[in-house]
Amino acid sequence: MHKVLVTDPISEEGLAKLKDADDIQLDIKTGIPVDELLTIIGDYDALLVRSQTKVTAKVIEAGKNLKVIGRAGVGVDNIDVRAATKSGIIVINAPDGNTITTAEFTFSMMMALARHIPQAYATMHEGKWDRNRFLGVELRNKVLGVIGLGRIGAEVSKRALAFGMEVYAYDPFLTSARAEKLGIKMATLHELIPVADFITVHTPLMKETHHLISNKEFEMMKKGVRILNCARGGIIDEAALHQALESGIVAGAALDVYEEEPVKDNPLLKFPQVITTPHLGASTIEAQVNVAVDVADGLVKLLHGESYPHTVNLPAMSVEAKKAIEPFTELGEILGTMAANIAFDGISKITVRYEGEPTQHALEPITRSVLKGVLSRYYNEEVHLISAALIAEEMGIDVVESKSSRHANYANFMQVELEGKEGRVTVAGTVLKGHGIRIVEIDGYSVDILPSSAMLMTWHRDRPGMIGLIGSILGEAGVNIASMQVGRQVEGGQALMIMGVDRYVPEESLQFLGTTKDIDRILYLELPIA
Repeated sequence: MHKVLVTDPISEEGLAKLKDADDIQLDIKTGIPVDELLTIIGDYDALLVRSQTKVTAKVIEAGKNLKVIGRAGVGVDNIDVRAATKSGIIVINAPDGNTITTAEFTFSMMMALARHIPQAYATMHEGKWDRNRFLGVELRNKVLGVIGLGRIGAEVSKRALAFGMEVYAYDPFLTSARAEKLGIKMATLHELIPVADFITVHTPLMKETHHLISNKEFEMMKKGVRILNCARGGIIDEAALHQALESGIVAGAALDVYEEEPVKDNPLLKFPQVITTPHLGASTIEAQVNVAVDVADGLVKLLHGESYPHTVNLPAMSVEAKKAIEPFTELGEILGTMAANIAFDGISKITVRYEGEPTQHALEPITRSVLKGVLSRYYNEEVHLISAALIAEEMGIDVVESKSSRHANYANFMQVELEGKEGRVTVAGTVLKGHGIRIVEIDGYSVDILPSSAMLMTWHRDRPGMIGLIGSILGEAGVNIASMQVGRQVEGGQALMIMGVDRYVPEESLQFLGTTKDIDRILYLELPIA
């Protein structure tokens, strides 16, 4: 008999899956105190939560019999996934359950924005009849700019096309083949912004997308643009949006998410042309039912030894197998992250080359780690070790593995190659016994450096004094260089310098370095180092 504990409110439709299983004992204890949870969790095989229960490392450690933790929703921020993975516990979620709900909500907000529906409703309840004040616009023949073409962005695009809109989409992993299949136009961010009549964002919030739409982007927009954010607060710079509304560049905005939630005193709420809602994107009966049904179905399948596609971490492996591939999965995610940061947009193919020792192991989990590293740059919340392959497939990205039993110089060698419309990027590394991971090649430049959590790369002209110049600029910013390697192909040509730094490099320093003579490109990146 499998024992399942539910600690957050879950829809009856979802619980029915568990109640109907003959070999599952279901206990529901919503709102349980942490001390009590720690006391009883050791008796259970599975735990089902929403967002209220915090599944910490202590809870996981106390769950001696736990095999599965299910999150009835998309995000797993309230679950210590790393601790669960180390304990061999599978963590699952339900990423598809609210896709349609959020897409429909976004389109509803767009229609309300175009026709001033909330404002007109408010004046009617004030006893007014003011038809001339609320002159709207049609959606037909308007250009919709979709930033982020994951599941939700794609569904919004489909609905826009049905309304006769022309859709331009920006997504770093959007391929021409997928754009053609969806009937939309592929564009860079700065190609999309000036032509759009409506702009909607559908990216996760992370370092690369924080304030993705700010003053520079608003200045590029056509006057009278309307903008929507039903994704994550912080993607749109609220201070910059405030200025754009005051100047008249933005005719209206529809916001469901905010930089600070719950909203207390947000000045954007004072604009009559701004429609606001309290983070309702996934709040429908159907979505709540869907995520509960999906994750309950996953719990039942996994407890019965079957597979479930939305596994957040790797399934449990034998201790020996896990220990053998751990260095290579870590290397794979690091290489994928580096390659994705170096590469430009429009990635259409990912090739992972294995030589030597890695070919003696199962390559699939290592490749999944590479995909997680590549895709997490833009799809952070959606990408996990299992979902990465599904997302790559959805985005039309070819994933290729090649292997050779030997390498000329290393006992083990891995190379990640990204190809796209802007060209090709390669990053390679090895695991040196007793010395850990090394990055040994970047785009044909030979290097030998230990990766660190914060790294800085420059592409510059190979001339005397460049190392000292860059070092002095970092020194003035209080940034210490922990390690450094320089690679060059031709004396006096372009050189690549890669540095491990002790802390975040300030944006002002990066901008200054970027304008320094003889530096062609500068890149700061953070790597997934435990």
